Amino acid sequence: MIFRRALQREFTQTAAAVFVALFAILISTVLIRLLGQAAGGRVPADAVLALIGFGALAQLPTVLTLTLFVAILTALSRSYRDSEMVVWFAAGVPLTAWIGPVLRFALPLMIVVGACSLFLTPWGLQQSSEYRDRMDSRDDTQRVAPGVFRESSAARRVFFVEIGAGADGRVRNVFVNEETRDGQLVVIASAEGYLRNDEDGRRFVVLEKGRRYDGQPGTPQYRVMEFERYEVQIEQKPAVTQPSRTRALPTVVLLAQGDARSMGELLGRFGAPLSALLLALLAIPLSFVNPRAGRANSLLIALLTYLVYSNAISLFQAWVTQSRVGFALGLVLPHLIVLALLAALFYKRLAVSPFWRARSS
Repeated sequence: MIFRRALQREFTQTAAAVFVALFAILISTVLIRLLGQAAGGRVPADAVLALIGFGALAQLPTVLTLTLFVAILTALSRSYRDSEMVVWFAAGVPLTAWIGPVLRFALPLMIVVGACSLFLTPWGLQQSSEYRDRMDSRDDTQRVAPGVFRESSAARRVFFVEIGAGADGRVRNVFVNEETRDGQLVVIASAEGYLRNDEDGRRFVVLEKGRRYDGQPGTPQYRVMEFERYEVQIEQKPAVTQPSRTRALPTVVLLAQGDARSMGELLGRFGAPLSALLLALLAIPLSFVNPRAGRANSLLIALLTYLVYSNAISLFQAWVTQSRVGFALGLVLPHLIVLALLAALFYKRLAVSPFWRARSS
């Protein structure tokens, strides 16, 4: 009993360390991708932080599954390296006795993985999609940032403001470069500018003390106009809601639709907790460490097993989406194959244990 409590504590501590490491890697990956999109103008800079949170929620089932698998594998491999397994086998305790402690540790995490896969991940993807729609629906004035060249949503206008809006709401040293539909180039430079709303709710950009240059690029024919006050009405973009992707739809909606694409997505969601449980059990026989073969071999084999397993689920998910395989068969078959592999590995480890053979005889 004392040993099993110590084992549960070791599982928990190892899982916490693995989760922190994997979550940090996940956040770094999402951050790098979003910063690249923000630098290219595809994502607003002020939306990066929120999108990182939504992206982390979307990948949480994968992180928790890997955490469970690696934590159990690492803890049991340490028992082999420190010869604790030899003591277990010498006392006549088989390898299958580890199933109980592993299940007690894995079942709560399996429930969390299932909840995340069925409810939290679709919600995070839906919120991310809606947030992107709201950001894309903003007018061009809300995209302007001091000291940064900003491209309009239609990619026909470039803004630059040297000094941002102060307490009076005015910006300084405004530059606007616009290409008209007939190929003319319009350049506007002004000393000051601000936004104005009229009584009908229409928005205007008001520029003061500046010049406007109109002409055809590559020709000397340009027209220069000086102005004291220049107003341009801002066209309000309607909020356009993109059709929700299948991954972002709630589980209840997918069950109600029942088409092939929805069934394929449901297969992946239902398969996440099952794969977490089977991987936790699979870590028991895979944790065997032969000191002569090196410590990293078992971990490499385990990670390769995880990649093959996850890709197999994705393959059956694609087949169900294409109506090449039924939903029930696609849901059960990859897990049955892993279950058969699990039984074969347990049989192999039990067969090579001299202590277990001696007790059985």
